[in-house]
Amino acid sequence: MSFAPHDVSASFDFSKEETKVLAFWKEIDAFQTSLKLSEGKPEFTFYDGPPFATGLPHYGHLLAGTIKDIVTRHAHVSGYHVSRRFGWDTHGLPVEHEIDKRLGITGKEDVMKMGIDKYNEECRKIVMRYSSEWRQTVERMGRWIDFDNDYKTLNLPFMESVWWAFSELFKNGMVYRGLRVMPYSTGCTTPLSNFEAGQAYQDVNDPAVTVAFPLVDDPSTSLLAWTTTPWTLPSNLALCVHPDYTYIKIHDAERNQTFIIHEGLLKTLYKDPKKAKYKKLGQFQGSDMKGWRYVPLFEYFTDQFEDKAFRVVVDTYVTDADGTGIVHQAPAFGEDDHRIAIANGVLRPDEMPPCPIDDRGIFTKEVPDFAGLHVKAADSPIQKVLKAKGRLVVQSTLNHSYPFCWRSGTPLIYRAIPVWFVRVTPIVEELVANNEGTRWVPQNVGENRFGNWLANARDWNVSRNRYWGTPMPLWVSDDMEEIVCIGSVEELERLSGATGINDIHRDKIDHITIPSQKGKGVLRRVEEVFDCWFESGSMPYAQQHYPFENKELFERTHPADFVSEGIDQTRGWFYTLLVLSTHLFGKAPWKNLIVTGLVLAADGKKMSKSLRNYPDPNIIIDKYGADATRMFLVNSPIVRGDNLRFREEGVREVIARVLLPWLNSFRFFLGHVALFKKVNGIDFIYNAHAPLPNNVMDRWILARCQSLIKLVREEMAAYRLYTIIPRLLDLIDELTNWYIRFNRKRLKGEDGKENTNLALNTLFEALLTLCRTMSSYTPFITENLYQSLRSFIPEDPSAGDTRSVHFLCFPEVKEEYFDVDIERQVQRMRAVIELSRNIRERNNLSLKVPLKELLVFHPDQEYIADIKPLERYIQSELNVRDITFSSDETLSGVRYRAVADWAVLGRKLRKDLGRVKNALPNVASDAVKNFITTGSIVVDGIELVTGDITVQRCLELPAGSEGLYATHTDNDVVVRLDIQIHPDLQGEWLARELTNRVQKLRKKAGLQAIDDINVFYRFEEGSGNELLAAIKGNTEIITRTVGGLPVDVKERKETSEVLIEEEQEVADVKFMLYLARP
Repeated sequence: MSFAPHDVSASFDFSKEETKVLAFWKEIDAFQTSLKLSEGKPEFTFYDGPPFATGLPHYGHLLAGTIKDIVTRHAHVSGYHVSRRFGWDTHGLPVEHEIDKRLGITGKEDVMKMGIDKYNEECRKIVMRYSSEWRQTVERMGRWIDFDNDYKTLNLPFMESVWWAFSELFKNGMVYRGLRVMPYSTGCTTPLSNFEAGQAYQDVNDPAVTVAFPLVDDPSTSLLAWTTTPWTLPSNLALCVHPDYTYIKIHDAERNQTFIIHEGLLKTLYKDPKKAKYKKLGQFQGSDMKGWRYVPLFEYFTDQFEDKAFRVVVDTYVTDADGTGIVHQAPAFGEDDHRIAIANGVLRPDEMPPCPIDDRGIFTKEVPDFAGLHVKAADSPIQKVLKAKGRLVVQSTLNHSYPFCWRSGTPLIYRAIPVWFVRVTPIVEELVANNEGTRWVPQNVGENRFGNWLANARDWNVSRNRYWGTPMPLWVSDDMEEIVCIGSVEELERLSGATGINDIHRDKIDHITIPSQKGKGVLRRVEEVFDCWFESGSMPYAQQHYPFENKELFERTHPADFVSEGIDQTRGWFYTLLVLSTHLFGKAPWKNLIVTGLVLAADGKKMSKSLRNYPDPNIIIDKYGADATRMFLVNSPIVRGDNLRFREEGVREVIARVLLPWLNSFRFFLGHVALFKKVNGIDFIYNAHAPLPNNVMDRWILARCQSLIKLVREEMAAYRLYTIIPRLLDLIDELTNWYIRFNRKRLKGEDGKENTNLALNTLFEALLTLCRTMSSYTPFITENLYQSLRSFIPEDPSAGDTRSVHFLCFPEVKEEYFDVDIERQVQRMRAVIELSRNIRERNNLSLKVPLKELLVFHPDQEYIADIKPLERYIQSELNVRDITFSSDETLSGVRYRAVADWAVLGRKLRKDLGRVKNALPNVASDAVKNFITTGSIVVDGIELVTGDITVQRCLELPAGSEGLYATHTDNDVVVRLDIQIHPDLQGEWLARELTNRVQKLRKKAGLQAIDDINVFYRFEEGSGNELLAAIKGNTEIITRTVGGLPVDVKERKETSEVLIEEEQEVADVKFMLYLARP
């Protein structure tokens, strides 16, 4: 399809117009065509973090996709070949959790009963559930990425590369099996990595109990321990104290019991220790208490551990922030507990501590009193038993932040589990160094948040006791002494004798055995699968099936030029990418990284489907369009790593502030091109090689366009996307409110055909530059406008494929367009105009009211020389009859006054501030002027120097003229405006108001600049005399603007068709205005 000619009179629905662009892209196969056009160019590599297709895309995905699209589009137009493949995360907890909920699966037994093959088949069915919705939304947002050649983590080539990566780590001694207390999800029945455990904290109320542990050698005295996890007490093996703390022995009079507690933590035992009835009997150093034996709370594990457990151990991890300073130790449920138990000989390193719960967190028959209860549900029954035993001393609750499973929403526990680790601690220094060699935007996230995380990185648990994932390729003997790590399907077939393996999920390979090389029978695969973060961290090479295929391509394009995700991935995907790349290739996997904040609801809370606290993304896109949504997201704090509150009105504002003014300037151009043809009989053709124009405003706007090109080049090279939209806003303002506004008469043809053609050429170049420069940010509006602009560009066989703006190269900066003198001239002219506009606003004088005189003063003749040639623009814009430029202070009445920042000066002068404050307004003008050169002035006997005060120039109005003139200054130029309404100018203002109403009515009627019409009026009897006189006295202005003089409607011929009629009001006079065909 070719774009239909743009109808400047039709309303422009941005969203609907975008669907036309999508259809056009589809017809010309724009994305694939762009890839073909860039073949052979240098590669720009981009890694896309794979999402799950089990959920629908949200604003966070839209933001990430927009940033990725902007950067890769810009790389393409900057001369690179940019392959872009979409990827899908298809394994792991997000998928399994849904199946567990749907099928009512609560643990391993249910899966075994069902069969892993059937369970995995159920998982496979849902992994791509919303893939079509994802594709629809991603493409609707204007993102160009290949869905047809996507990668999935469940495909054999991907999984085989994951096996290869792990086997390389295994060969290098970077894999080991260890008993480790890990964050554990009872909802998903699997351990989590440390970074997963930190993703979902919630404030909860937990029991906080103080429990008595009588001493074996002094049963009347009890050690007091405090815990918020009563469910761990049946597994208690020790009590820990700090070796350097002081503990006291007290007798509690009310309870008639003797306790040992930290000297500074009596508040745990008593609400008000000062009023409490107790007596201090003695004190001990923590180190002296080591080895004291106590009576166990329960008898469940005494037979197994009595000879080495149930005694006091010491460690400096104990704090005195809360509790009792004595910590109960359950080595199966606390990382420090486990470490301390081994260090003190309570456990052997390979010995499993008491862990009387199953995979679901349900107590087993090892603790018959609580068997069948979930650990959190057992808190209350355990407290009842302790109370009955007389061991529960204080029973209360504590509100604190507690980790929850990010997927199932259940509270996490810590649990000792045999797991497989990848060593990270030996490469911490290398990780830090590799990261420091990359660019983060913003840099502080990479240096601080991520850098600190790396510096304290621990070994990574990569195994999961689950079913739907890439199986760990470890075949082991029954005694775990012989371990074979498989790195490919071919190797598995060779060592096992199995053939035709085309799927390596658990249900397809768990039965395969490998003969032992050490006489240990057969080796069987371990049950675990990989943590899905290991898979996504492997995507750079696994998507290419490296090293089995694409070896040269991967090695040539690794590391990636660019990656981007949200700030939550600092402990997720960014981390796993870096760990694996450092291990395997010795370098970081990216060169440049943009990290974004989180998209929150308008109220600052997390977006929640259940709360419905945010608008559906698809509704926003359908209502306002993708360009507006993209610009709102990118022009926000979120691309600097801060969070964004999503506001629908923010998207609406983008249309009002950016897209509509941009569109209107384009339509203005089309209207005046049509007028140029009507008047001169000539089609406008853009001349890209036109000599530099002489007109100051032409030169200025072209230079401003080059500034935008230069800025986008520089900032995109630094990956600072957030600096570009503000500059675009400036340029659109400069184009619409300065260039077009100041050149309306030229563009209408009032300065002759040649001048009009030059102005149209300049306006065209500005519009084309905007389209080419911003095509990566706003792909739809730039394509739409470009399709109309193309018709004015002469055919050039050497230009290549120009069917789409996205096929064009990014514009080069035309250094010859820059002119510091012209930019300075226009900047100074704008300062004069803005100061004068401000005077009008302060005095409620519309710009349509003609004023008599403007005085512009500046002491520097160069300033005056700069703006004098632009007098016509200033007169027209400010609607003043005469302008006087002066550098003569005396004639202009210029005076100098001193102003101070009193807060700053007050810190210096202190008690003398009042004297200066009173005297400063009365300091003579000449004395203040002299301060400019000397840098010193004495005020009421107090010397002030440079930095203490600021000098302002002002115009002193003659006595009695306050209502006649008004002044303003920006501390550089000073203006004085005659603010009187002069009767001889009033008629001119009325004439302008009338023509303004006619022009608005023409627009409402859908008329173009080339359409001739007659204008008629009808006044009520006896009214409108001033307006009629204004028409009579200003015939030239009115005729030049609207093409003829309005006449009384009584003179309209019956054959003249009325196109539109509307009541108007000017200067409190109401009348009817008619537009009719001649």
